[in-house]
Amino acid sequence: MTELTELTAVRLLDGYRKGEWSPVEATRAALERAEAIQPEVNAFVRLTAEDALARARESEERWRRGEPQGLLDGVPVTVKDILLLRGAPTLRGSKAVDPAGRWDEDAPSVARLREHGAVFIGKTTTPEYGWKGVTDSPLSGVTRNPYDPSRTAGGSSGGSAAAVALGAGPLSLGTDGGGSVRIPASFCGIFALKPTYGRVPLYPASAFGTLAHVGPMTRDAADAALLMDVIGHPDSRDWSALAPPPGAYMDGLTGGVHGLRVAYSPSLGGQVAVRPEVARAVRHAVERLAELGAYVTETDPDLTEPVDAFHTLWFSGAARVTQHLGPKQRELLDPGLREICTQGARYSALDYLAAVDVRMDLGRRMGRFHDTYDLLVTPTLPITAFEAGAEVPKGSGHRRWTGWTPFTYPFNMTQQPAASVPVGADGDGLPIGLQLVAARHRDDLVLRAAHALYEAGVASDGRIRPSGS
Repeated sequence: MTELTELTAVRLLDGYRKGEWSPVEATRAALERAEAIQPEVNAFVRLTAEDALARARESEERWRRGEPQGLLDGVPVTVKDILLLRGAPTLRGSKAVDPAGRWDEDAPSVARLREHGAVFIGKTTTPEYGWKGVTDSPLSGVTRNPYDPSRTAGGSSGGSAAAVALGAGPLSLGTDGGGSVRIPASFCGIFALKPTYGRVPLYPASAFGTLAHVGPMTRDAADAALLMDVIGHPDSRDWSALAPPPGAYMDGLTGGVHGLRVAYSPSLGGQVAVRPEVARAVRHAVERLAELGAYVTETDPDLTEPVDAFHTLWFSGAARVTQHLGPKQRELLDPGLREICTQGARYSALDYLAAVDVRMDLGRRMGRFHDTYDLLVTPTLPITAFEAGAEVPKGSGHRRWTGWTPFTYPFNMTQQPAASVPVGADGDGLPIGLQLVAARHRDDLVLRAAHALYEAGVASDGRIRPSGS
């Protein structure tokens, strides 16, 4: 049943309704694909096959009776190993986390998936505590790119991106504190959305504070909209969760882009050196948006480089998440994480509040920007995937991962919805991503514009087969 691994969640559900295939068949196919890709790509920290098949059999019986449990009944899904999944340890990529424990609670987004009948097939890899834009950790090793295993899958949700791209479940939950769903989506050729902060509840609260979002990683925008209709509702455990959305995201997909005011910033006013192949692919997609009726203006948002403020917030969060560790546990940490924790612990409360001031001003400027423009389009990243196992590209001169992610982390600071859409490939066949950004609370516009690119054939379907299949 390997062909089932090539289908979106929307198509799988349509097949369940028509009796073309069953949740058990789809789950077995996803598990087989996960096992096949694991030796080369290393997308998983664990597979939960026994539980998955049990849930799939229950789903199959519900479909047989014509009584599906929810919007995702029987769909295979994966969960990044940052989010709690009942019955499975959540080790966060760290040898310092004790796997012994009760593990008896779901994160809010996971709980919503369970309520809607989704089938959990496994937990995906993450760098330690999700601290960087690539996926390798002392616990689980290096996660590799589906298009070229010598390259990185990106991060920190790299395992989820690789799993979706290679057919090990059409849906995955990732987390994004500085680009962590969008970066691997761009490198792996899939779709990912960082929703407005608070749209998808998060518990336990992230040590990285309100930079951290939970978001869907999928084959296309329609699947992401479907997943958002499940996970985008409040949970009492998250005091910052938003009220329910005004309508279903799936219902808003088909409006197109006609009449939307689109700002296109190819390089943030020359601040970013973008590879020519990336620039060409993104520009071609923007031209297609104009052909579809969007009013496109080439202009730049007022983004004064906020990296120092982001580092203060991010490194302080890293110091906080590891604060409880003793000296022997600290020796187990990723050396890069240990380094930023040391730096983060040196910041004062006044340093932190000064960074918050920068963040608030950046949010104000972007709010004013969206008074004029409905959407902002940029490259997701200025580059394509580089060598696996490295935090920064060799010879780049960058010290930290933020050096090559200038388009992503600012929008964690502003809490805006932002998505990565696959719009082409470079000369080595490595995917290129386009980023769509909207004002806070306008996740619907991001999904609508992304769906228009898929409908127009500009965005690729994000599906590839593993080597030898």
